Amino acid sequence: MLLSWSGGKDSALALEEARRQGFPIQGLLTTVTVPQRRVSMHGVREELLWAQAWSLGLPLHVVYIPDGADNETYERLMGRKVAELKALGIEGYIFGDTLLEDVREYRETLLQRAGCRAYFPLWQRDGRELLRRFWVQGFKATVAVVDGRKLDPSLLGRPVDEAFFRELPQEVDPLGENGEYHTFVWDGPLFSHPIPVDAGEKVEKGPLVYLDLLPLKAKRGDGHGPRASGDQ
Repeated sequence: MLLSWSGGKDSALALEEARRQGFPIQGLLTTVTVPQRRVSMHGVREELLWAQAWSLGLPLHVVYIPDGADNETYERLMGRKVAELKALGIEGYIFGDTLLEDVREYRETLLQRAGCRAYFPLWQRDGRELLRRFWVQGFKATVAVVDGRKLDPSLLGRPVDEAFFRELPQEVDPLGENGEYHTFVWDGPLFSHPIPVDAGEKVEKGPLVYLDLLPLKAKRGDGHGPRASGDQ
């Protein structure tokens, strides 16, 4: 089985829960937008994606999607990859979705066409409890994208911790299931080593504001995570 990996908190929680439930995880599957070579939706550089896979000790399978591609193009490219993987014996895919019925149905339909199945180990779990579980278990992440219509862009670069949790407006889904925010996970109980990054420039694309996370060379004994602009 492969786990749909965005590089964020939902993916990390799904991977942890899937392993706890005994799912045999054979690798990760991610979509990357080209020519920018960034994780779709999250805008994280592809090299950081590979760094995550290395630290997790899992093979990474990438579907490259042209920037601005329509659903037909996405489904064609994803279908081709799923068919290739099925020929290798992979027929199950795990997702970190928790509550959006239309998203779940879309994923299930695409995979059923290819004779594969989708699994949702976090489905209908309480978002606030899952987010609390995230930092209590030792996962570490930084906010990489916010929807400026729903959250203040000043949250970019913030660690996903109890303080962040308490500052989330009540109307915002705790896990950002409606696209309110996205994260980059750089350490945690599943990682063999942290992934050091620094905060680059902020980029606005419509209502979304991205923080460009820059890879840093690991330093011996350095357990620090991303440094947001202005951090000392």
